[in-house]
Amino acid sequence: MNRFGEARYLKSIYNPMELGDCEAEVAFVGRSNVGKSTVLNVICGNKNLARTSQTPGMTRTINVFLIGKNKWIVDLPGYGFAAGPKNDLHKFKEMIKGYLLSRPTLRMALMLVDGNVGVTKLDEHMAMWLQLNNIPYYVIVNKCDKINSSKQQNRRMEIAHKLGMTPEKLRWVSAENGMGMSALRNEIAELLEL
Repeated sequence: MNRFGEARYLKSIYNPMELGDCEAEVAFVGRSNVGKSTVLNVICGNKNLARTSQTPGMTRTINVFLIGKNKWIVDLPGYGFAAGPKNDLHKFKEMIKGYLLSRPTLRMALMLVDGNVGVTKLDEHMAMWLQLNNIPYYVIVNKCDKINSSKQQNRRMEIAHKLGMTPEKLRWVSAENGMGMSALRNEIAELLEL
């Protein structure tokens, strides 16, 4: 049975210490406007589940979505550019780190990278920070449909190299045309034991 179709919004908070407990969770982390909320919506088959926007930085809280009895998918604020006051960026950074360091039930951080833009310095810093803090993570390369097919292999190699991993470790997806989304959904289902 596809439990993702049952996913529903649970809560939004600013302070990770107010989250409470769950059985297992995965979290989407990535640069502002990389498509975290859109990927979450496609995985759950509900385009209105998580709020999406063309304006970078519209996710300003830790947003929790419930799947099944007590399993969570968490949508974190983006790092990098965001519309609004500059000190919001610092708040988002602390919120993201506070969440990632305080969740014993976190099975995997799903780090999204924009395949069209490539790896930014912020992405490199996040990958390094996750490694240094022993937080398990996958790299999901979104917006792959926007890369010319003749350039895809080189882009895959370039992204893998900048993040210090092999190209086979990258999850290559497009929320726009559905490429790779079924495999990603299955991986998340396995992580959450759905």
